[in-house]
Amino acid sequence: MSAPVQRTTAPGAASPRRRAQRRRRTVAWLFVLPALLLLGALVVYPVIYSVGRSLFDASGSEFVGVDNYTEMFADPTTLKAIRNSTIWVVVAPALLTGLGLVLAVLTEKIRWATAFKLLLFLPMAVSFLAAGIIFRLAYEQDPERGVLNAAVVGVHDTFSDPSPYPTARARDGHGVEKGDDGSYVTSAAAGPGDTVTLGLVGVAPQDLPEDAEPAASATPVDDELRGVVHLDFVRGGGGEAGRLDEGESGLPGMAVEAVDGGGSVAARTTTAADGTFALSGLEPGSYTLRLPRENFAEPYGGVSWLGPTLVTPAIIGAYLWIWTGFAMVLIGAGLATLPRETLEAARIDGANEWQIFRRITVPLLAPVLTVVFVTLVINVMKVFDLVYIIAPGPVQEEANVLATQMWLVSFGGGNNQGLGSALAVLLLALVVPAMVFNVRRFRRSQS
Repeated sequence: MSAPVQRTTAPGAASPRRRAQRRRRTVAWLFVLPALLLLGALVVYPVIYSVGRSLFDASGSEFVGVDNYTEMFADPTTLKAIRNSTIWVVVAPALLTGLGLVLAVLTEKIRWATAFKLLLFLPMAVSFLAAGIIFRLAYEQDPERGVLNAAVVGVHDTFSDPSPYPTARARDGHGVEKGDDGSYVTSAAAGPGDTVTLGLVGVAPQDLPEDAEPAASATPVDDELRGVVHLDFVRGGGGEAGRLDEGESGLPGMAVEAVDGGGSVAARTTTAADGTFALSGLEPGSYTLRLPRENFAEPYGGVSWLGPTLVTPAIIGAYLWIWTGFAMVLIGAGLATLPRETLEAARIDGANEWQIFRRITVPLLAPVLTVVFVTLVINVMKVFDLVYIIAPGPVQEEANVLATQMWLVSFGGGNNQGLGSALAVLLLALVVPAMVFNVRRFRRSQS
């Protein structure tokens, strides 16, 4: 019987297993290499270049060290951008996570949950550019164009009557003068038994109330102060300024007050359809007639959504509209994995729905809520499109966040790419910790 042949590997030669491992490793690197090249070109190189560029001046020819960073934190505009970014980070992710949680829990209890989720998730399909244009129109100050102010003005006018003649005014030098408070006052005094003619202009014929009738002369009565308030304008021209002419219209619904020498209102009334009025119950003496400011107040124009005070909350509202569906779907996926026996056991033990939500659902969903919150924080720090599109030019500075400030300083007129690169580095430094936290939490959940 012959002895078994022993095969030996020559020194320096690789075993078949090692060759196979090397081959697999080489193939893996070949597949990964395009992604690494792309990552290096689009991420690593820009980061390194931005860090280096932030150490040079606006032209890029002179090394200035950390001067750009010093200037960045001394610039009031940049400080506003940092303040606004802080508001975004504190408010938007918390609201979105809370709304997503509430909606995810509620949709489990309705039959048309799928359709509801679809409707809420649809805004995610809209680009930030399109969403910004939509909300820029919705926030318009003019109620004829802005849908939000149209609704606000409609509700306001339901409970408060608008002023009847916001454009009316008196002719200069015809016995009626404008007061400091916006009212109109007669320059000559009158008393019981007198009649006064008050002519106004500035009211278009088509804007007259439907019940307006041709103006009529007031008939004097001994114990009353009478008069007429009319539109001192005749269609087609003609007539004499400061007097009641044929064809002129009365101004109905106009409040008229008799003011005594001490400035107190002695009597008040409202003009009839033909513009006439009668103030009764007056003591003998002289009175000044006043048309109060309420007759001429500008109509309620709604809320200044895009003014300096509300522009940031308004843009955050647009952001909530886009991202609420995202938060709801992710939290809903986590909610579907909860152990139902735990919830049923709590119900059997007598816990109500609020107690189950607060003491069981929320603690069990804590990992999912944290991931959603941190993901939204990262996204919020990079918000640019909505702020740039929605905020009007005059209040752009009040709405700026770090991303928009970086673009404006670098390309939007500032032409200082050294300072802009410093802002980019600051933004990166703020985003990286949140990204690292998210990656570590994801790895722990996979282990």
